[in-house]
Amino acid sequence: MQQAWSSIRLRLDRIGIVLSGLCALHCIAGIALVTFFGFGSVAGEVLFAPAIHRAGLTLAIVIAALTVGIAAVRHGQRRSLAIGVSGIGLMIAGLFAPHGLTEAVLTIAGVMLVAMAHIRNLRQIM
Repeated sequence: MQQAWSSIRLRLDRIGIVLSGLCALHCIAGIALVTFFGFGSVAGEVLFAPAIHRAGLTLAIVIAALTVGIAAVRHGQRRSLAIGVSGIGLMIAGLFAPHGLTEAVLTIAGVMLVAMAHIRNLRQIM
């Protein structure tokens, strides 16, 4: 049972890292495409719609909360918990920020911290 639980946590942490990276890439690409290429057309509106950002960020927050919380209970790693909770807090702030630069900065900072917590969790498993 313990090995199955570790396997699930391992997968969730890996998914969390991928989601964090995709989220950061989405924010950076959105800013770059609009700023440097004036990509504000219909394609830009679809690709960078606030609803897509909110859905992806909400999913990343849920996975982050699960994996960071499980790892904290399992390993008692307060530093990983503090890093993860700080990142989740920034991500939540990004959900409520107006769509734009502030939202992107909050989200990118948050996902970077959560990715760090996921990496620390993976090091505890392996």
